[in-house]
Amino acid sequence: VQLQASGGGLVQVGGSLRLSCAASGGTFSDYNMGWFRQAPGKEREFVAVISRSGGSTFIKDSVKGRFTTSRDNAKNTVYLQMTRLKPEDTAVYYCAANREGTNILSKRNREDVGRYDYWGQGTQVTVSS
Repeated sequence: VQLQASGGGLVQVGGSLRLSCAASGGTFSDYNMGWFRQAPGKEREFVAVISRSGGSTFIKDSVKGRFTTSRDNAKNTVYLQMTRLKPEDTAVYYCAANREGTNILSKRNREDVGRYDYWGQGTQVTVSS
């Protein structure tokens, strides 16, 4: 599976962005889809995950209420809608695919970068104050 993330950019504090991640080369609905981010000098961290059907989503506590994730299996695309952006949201954002089924949705598993099978190239989000 190949993943292509897009939609990043420079935005002011309080602004919004929608990231997209387009998948190809596999059956998209077979994969749970995760979003991670990595700021300079920091480890990659979990942001969100959405189940294969889109029926379950989990969002990192620190961005809950500001970020949501959704998917369109007909378009082979997953989205991360980000609102009320803060400078601390500045990072490279990555999408990732996982084939585990519902096991990935537990807190420990969904935050484990090693459990994701495929990764996109990342898209830069910069929030200026």
